[in-house]
Order: sequence, then C-alpha cells, then structure tokens
Amino acid sequence: MNETKYNQDFVLWVEDTVSKLKAREFNRVDWENLIEEIESLGRKDKREFKNRLITLFEHILKRKYVPIPDCYRGWELTIRRSQSHLRDILSDSPSLHNYLGEIYDICYREAVENMRIEYDDLFPNTCNFSRDLEVLLTEQFWKN
Repeated sequence: MNETKYNQDFVLWVEDTVSKLKAREFNRVDWENLIEEIESLGRKDKREFKNRLITLFEHILKRKYVPIPDCYRGWELTIRRSQSHLRDILSDSPSLHNYLGEIYDICYREAVENMRIEYDDLFPNTCNFSRDLEVLLTEQFWKN
C-alpha cells in the first residue's frame, strides 16, 4: 500500500508519512522511501548551490569582460539575485560552505565554457575572483 501511495500520489504519501511519524506509528512508516527522500534533499541543495554558483560566475564574467553597456544593468541584477539565492541556501544549509571548495574550480570552468559558446574566447582560464565566500556573495567584481 505504501509503495503504491509513493508511486501514485507523492503528496498523499508525504502527508500520510508525516501523520504516522507524529502519531509515533513508526512500525507503519514506509522507511525505505522516506530514507531515499531525505537523502535526495541533500543532493538537491548541492545541485541548487552549484547551479546558482555557475550562474553567478557566468554573469560576473559577462559583466566584467563583455563590452555591451546596454546589458550591464540586467547582468548586475542577475548577479545580485544569484548572490542572494546563494546566501539563502547557505542560511538553510551552512555546511555547504565547505562544499564551495570542492566545486569552485569546476563551476568556474563550466561558466567559462558556457560563455565561450556565446561570446568566443574573451574570458580567462584561471579564475581571479575571490574564493572567500563572503566576498563572492557581496562583491561588485566589475568595479575592481
């Protein structure tokens, strides 16, 4: 029955699982799927963090290296939004501070590759943006 609920109506399965947990009916909980869902939450946060960091790098690169002044305001807005979203993610999951070190170079390389498709080879291979998270989430890199 639980497997059917999980596969056929996820929201109903969640409501049922929460109800069972609150009632302390632990022997009736669909543990296998619950564990899988909890594990997926951490992966989701990591993916979101990585995607937001790539977007941040892409727009910093465009703003700093692409001479199209008519686009600056939009790029700056995307930078501010990306910084804000990253701060929100880190507020909910502070342990992701450590994850930044693992993905920083990977995200920068991906951002450069993406931008080179759109704007050719205007961007440095080596990231010259701060690795300090506080600076990364507040700096206006194009003013340096």
